[in-house]
Amino acid sequence: MPEKLKVGVLGGTGVVGQNYIKLLQGHPWFEIIDIAASPRSAGKTYLEAVKKKWQMDMMIPDTVKDIMVRDVQDYSAVPDGLSFVFSAITMPSKDDIRRVEMEYAKKGIPVVSNNSAHRWTPDVPMLIGEINHAHADVIPIQQKNRRFESGGFVAVKPNCSLQSYLTAIYALEAAGYKVDQLIITTLQAVSGAGYPGVPSLDMIDNIVPYIGGEEEKTEKEPLKILGKIEGDGITNDDSIKISATCTRVPVIDGHTAVVNVKFKSKVPKKNQILSIWKNFRALPQELDLPFAPEQPIIYLDDNTRPQPRKDRNNDKGMAITVGRLREDNVFDYKFVALSHNTVRGAAGGGILNAELLKHKGYIK
Repeated sequence: MPEKLKVGVLGGTGVVGQNYIKLLQGHPWFEIIDIAASPRSAGKTYLEAVKKKWQMDMMIPDTVKDIMVRDVQDYSAVPDGLSFVFSAITMPSKDDIRRVEMEYAKKGIPVVSNNSAHRWTPDVPMLIGEINHAHADVIPIQQKNRRFESGGFVAVKPNCSLQSYLTAIYALEAAGYKVDQLIITTLQAVSGAGYPGVPSLDMIDNIVPYIGGEEEKTEKEPLKILGKIEGDGITNDDSIKISATCTRVPVIDGHTAVVNVKFKSKVPKKNQILSIWKNFRALPQELDLPFAPEQPIIYLDDNTRPQPRKDRNNDKGMAITVGRLREDNVFDYKFVALSHNTVRGAAGGGILNAELLKHKGYIK
């Protein structure tokens, strides 16, 4: 067995950081040796720092219990041999997060981030492995722009809400059926708000019809993901118009999206759409990466599915599950899609991005 790459988790005491620690247990390529967090956790063992706020459905792993938590801004204490870090840090402002992540990159440490702070930085790739893995090739441009001469960079994953449906849309576009307009209504799980998240009295027997910033992310982030590398960064693809309404529902995990699709000119038949989804594969599947779902789009021919409780964990929680494809009286088609927001939409998606970046030679 080749030696595993040594990795760190920035923000390892928060819920997303805990998810990274949970999902990385037993990973064939990566081994956690460093955990960093706020100054109030620094100097404590990981067990001491998180034992009262551990939220995962497993015990704190023995492999990380005794790791001494480091102040995330104590760059001098970064251990030798660290190959890269996953970033799940929370800070007072996005400017603070941008500064810290770039400081690691400047010191030669690649950063695979869950944060939104760098999603609109033109030379930072925002990756969904099955859609735009080629955007990793903006990394040399980023390194040149910022004079990162020792291998550091920042790469990010997109917002969790759009990952429930965008791969299904991309598969149709890649097959030659160009999309003109989308209307998206999301029903987002409470875990997407972090911990402690939304107060129980706001969610029990209720739906909250507004999530700050989510509609803007859902409407705009796909444009960068579907864009192309030009000049000093990534240029957006403005060919699809998206209108989104994002709601919070009393579900623990699993973001659902109701999608209405209008095509530009050529409209596929229903059986063609189903065949495209069934047969869709991309680089993560070709490489058989550890966190890649074997079948990235799973269609269920059952009008009562997908359902978060029954379908969010499909294929390690990394597949998207689609159902209820039918013709639309206003647009061309409509369907319902689901993904696991804290796995595919968060830490699991970050791990898959790191696997892709390792394959491409950007993480060594």
